[in-house]
Amino acid sequence: MIEIDIRLARPGGFSLQADFTVPNAGVTALFGRSGAGKTTIIQAVAGVVRPDEGRIAVDGETFFDAARGIDVPIEARRVGYVFQEARLFPHLSVEKNLRYGERRSRAAERPIAFDAVVELLGIGHLLTRRPHTLSGGERQRAAIGRALLAQPRLLLMDEPLASLDEARKAEILPYLERLRDRMGLPILYVSHSVDEVLRLADTVVALQNGRQVARGPVAEAMARPEMVPIVGRFDVGALLDCTVARHDPAYALSSLAFAGGELRVPQVDLPVGAPVRARVRARDVALALAKPADVSVSNLLPAIVEEIRLQEGPYADVMLKVGEGRLTSTITRESVERLALRPGLALWAMIKSVAVDSRNPDFGAPG
Repeated sequence: MIEIDIRLARPGGFSLQADFTVPNAGVTALFGRSGAGKTTIIQAVAGVVRPDEGRIAVDGETFFDAARGIDVPIEARRVGYVFQEARLFPHLSVEKNLRYGERRSRAAERPIAFDAVVELLGIGHLLTRRPHTLSGGERQRAAIGRALLAQPRLLLMDEPLASLDEARKAEILPYLERLRDRMGLPILYVSHSVDEVLRLADTVVALQNGRQVARGPVAEAMARPEMVPIVGRFDVGALLDCTVARHDPAYALSSLAFAGGELRVPQVDLPVGAPVRARVRARDVALALAKPADVSVSNLLPAIVEEIRLQEGPYADVMLKVGEGRLTSTITRESVERLALRPGLALWAMIKSVAVDSRNPDFGAPG
């Protein structure tokens, strides 16, 4: 496990209180808006920032303990750090930048091989080039490779896509998925992007103004009402783990099976049985008391109202159980009264739009 229980205050009034334990496996996203304290946390894990109080431990080894006077030096913590900017050595080729990371580790402790990293990140054709000749996405892939070849026990990624335009983000995201799925290396991933978190993360710790407001598996945490101030009223929703059930080439559609039934979505380029993650925003779920007929919406699912949360202003969040799955619908408070909604009521959920991301490590990967 990764155990973080720290407090610190800085001039200007900023203070951070973080207390959470997350798996030492997969991707844990530290999620929140700018100034929430995300980067400060991973800097404390790396040893760059010293908390005023508390404790940090990774896989049973204490990195920091204020009460016991323990503060393990940065170089002894064996963590890899990927910054927003690639920070490659400009006078060295890509290969020499990678070899620099490799030289930071002892030859006897190199389970992550040079050739494997080059193949994983698709940078074999870049090895002889200097950083100034690379695109932003290529530089960031080389920086990730350098961090991996230092043989870290934990990889810290500080908004690695924040400085890239949308095209470069689309280029690098499949490589991050491959890193997550193939390397078996725990990652603390800082981001303010909902799409990145939903696509990459297994666990989420959400932060606001130096305090954590939610924590847990990504599908559960991102659907909580506490996320509204961070995500925004109309981006809160459910995340469903699905598998590809069938394809309908005549209409360019695919059917995705999940614990609550099936969803029809634009065709995905994956074989039947492949895992996918479907995101259903609460704003895209409408409700009907009787099964609708003669409507354009193709996703109609029987559901049970579990809870109704009235919000400030005109809106209400209706929490639904759909088979073994769960959805949220954001409607008006007037609609709640007009339909006489209550916990336990059976109705129909009409899903107007579904966003789909792959959980296949090779999906979308160039080459």
